[in-house]
Amino acid sequence: MARNNLTERDEGKRVVNAEGEAVGMISGFRGGDAFVDPDPGITDKIMSRLGWEDVDEDNYKLDPSKVDTITDNEVRLKPNL
Repeated sequence: MARNNLTERDEGKRVVNAEGEAVGMISGFRGGDAFVDPDPGITDKIMSRLGWEDVDEDNYKLDPSKVDTITDNEVRLKPNL
């Protein structure tokens, strides 16, 4: 079942635009805010799946109002962003 509210269990999911193209990965949370790594490497993906956050200066805060749906595998953004 799809939802649209981000939680820490979404860490490690890929972020896709409305057309389904990958634009990054949820790299972690700080203060309740989700951050996206626009160019995750294999190490970033493994660390995230293990629950080891890797939010740094190359990551961007994801505005929750831009999220359309969240599934078991991905966070899909709203169209026209």
